[in-house]
Amino acid sequence: MAGGLTLLAGQSTGMAGLAALALATPLALFGGLYSMLLGHGVFRPGTFGPVGLYWMAAFPVSRLAQEILAPTGGLLEGVGPFLAYQAMIALGFAIGFLWVHERFMPHWLMRRAGDNPLAGELLEKYLRFARIVGARKSARKSAGKSAGKGGR
Repeated sequence: MAGGLTLLAGQSTGMAGLAALALATPLALFGGLYSMLLGHGVFRPGTFGPVGLYWMAAFPVSRLAQEILAPTGGLLEGVGPFLAYQAMIALGFAIGFLWVHERFMPHWLMRRAGDNPLAGELLEKYLRFARIVGARKSARKSAGKSAGKGGR
């Protein structure tokens, strides 16, 4: 996205590539760190609050790195307002990150669980979470059906 938007702004292909790389690298590093922290029990699958706070710190740092490496004039107002704005939009990024992460991570863990005990433990956490969500969903459906029958 960063590269495409840079191209739309009329910058060169080289600048677009630099902007994309300058943002993708720190985001990938912070995403990998998130996965490691998840594996070590700092975060739990299915929780947004801690992940939102994590990205409220990590996303602005990533954007600051991008702005330093591929300047677009975002720092004209100063570093403080820039970081504050990035922290606000970080929650939207966190929602998307968490959604994608929780859709792809279990599939990757299934491939790795046989030869990586930590991946097996994390996969078990995801499976427990899925069972809890499934049970809650079934309970809501049952409650809805019984409430509908009792009102007739």
